[in-house]
Amino acid sequence: MHDNERSPLDTPEPDGRSRREVLRTAGAAGAGLGFVALGSSSTAQAAETSGAGGSGAAEATAAAAPARQGDTMIGVPFERRSTVRVGIVGLGNRGGSMIDLFLAISGVQVVALCDPVKEKTAKAAAKVTAAGQPAPAIYAKGDHDFENLCKRGDIDFVYVATPWDWHFEMAKTAMLNGKHVGVECPIALQLDQLWELVNLSERTRRHCMQLENCCYGRNEMRVLRMAHAGKFGELLHGAGAYNHDLRGLMFDPDYYEGPWRRLWHTRLRGDLYPNHGFGPVANYMDVNRGDRVTHISSFGTPSLGLAEYRAANMPKGDPSWKESYIESDRTISLVQTAKGRVIRLEHDVSTPHPYSRINQLGGTKGVFEDYPERIYIEPDHTDDAWGDFAKYADWDHWLWKEHSDPPGGHGGMDYIMVFRLMQTMRLGLVPDFDVYDAATWTSPVPLSHLSIKAKGAPQQIPDFTRGGWRKARGGVDSEKPNEA
Repeated sequence: MHDNERSPLDTPEPDGRSRREVLRTAGAAGAGLGFVALGSSSTAQAAETSGAGGSGAAEATAAAAPARQGDTMIGVPFERRSTVRVGIVGLGNRGGSMIDLFLAISGVQVVALCDPVKEKTAKAAAKVTAAGQPAPAIYAKGDHDFENLCKRGDIDFVYVATPWDWHFEMAKTAMLNGKHVGVECPIALQLDQLWELVNLSERTRRHCMQLENCCYGRNEMRVLRMAHAGKFGELLHGAGAYNHDLRGLMFDPDYYEGPWRRLWHTRLRGDLYPNHGFGPVANYMDVNRGDRVTHISSFGTPSLGLAEYRAANMPKGDPSWKESYIESDRTISLVQTAKGRVIRLEHDVSTPHPYSRINQLGGTKGVFEDYPERIYIEPDHTDDAWGDFAKYADWDHWLWKEHSDPPGGHGGMDYIMVFRLMQTMRLGLVPDFDVYDAATWTSPVPLSHLSIKAKGAPQQIPDFTRGGWRKARGGVDSEKPNEA
């Protein structure tokens, strides 16, 4: 979920300074200007234009769907293949561990690796050969060598695990070179970028996916199957979050290679990382598969946590003292769906608290809540006393029944996600989620910022499916395929 790759902030500007130095100068001059200094100004400018009293033109612009450039990617299967050939871009904390999972799955070959830090590519390449595969091609000649990886003719799928600043550009480059692409969260950070990825996926006929591992968590998949079976009755509300104290890691010079993640707290006020909470709840409610999200209203607390942590832990000469933090310590968003359901999203990585993704779902027959896991549904439970969720293990998804003790991080959900994705590619199946899900799950990043700037005024969430959401279809709650 985290990565310590080198950021494009280190790329030299025309005046000789690095983009990181430009950002720090802007941050010292005033909060939020760093976002403009990076050349990614549309979101910040739109937020300013919307004003404090309402969303106005910014809301209308956000909701407008550009003209379609190709047919929908809803229901489009992968091409069947006996071996999935993978190129991996980014080999830090996340990519350096995920390569083990690709190598653990039969029918998958890691063909090429890319990272500007040569030591990381060498370490990853050793894993490939140790797994009995041919030595992979290495791309370590600067920040843009990923473009050469994407040009190769022997890659089917590009996996991107780099700093957020690069996600959009890398996904775009992969599709333009005829590759399916999967990207770590978030897939992009601006609405125009999300629309461009949708349009490119449709035009190139390549799938562009947000690799949201939490959708494949054991609890999440169990709740999903129970929801679809009607165990919660008619669904009414849900909640998801990324509440994870990252202060120590964000100020650790060795964990994130460069302060790229912390610097996003100098640019945006909204929910920087909604996908882990939003994706699973969207699946429960069949968002883009019979329902859709329509509006988001967001509120944010003052930004105090990182500055207080810096004052207590960082020496006065540390470069972080030039940074001005504007990201709300906690953002709380309410999302409305077309069917009238409500989803609550939270984000907090700047204050002390236990880890929680909340993961709540409620309906007319009861409710599930995670962290800790507990359930209350009628007629199984009475007297307002929580029930034992472990007793519902029979509702586990077939993937968890088949892989009861999967390898890899985050409780095995990473492996389940990679296994299922590679399976759909080998068998020529429709992927469990697509570019429309990627854009929807990421849209709270810019839209929560706009809403907070507008004092909580609701912002329209675009219909990235352009009406395709009205038709029920499959998703993560899949049937076990015939491998023959």
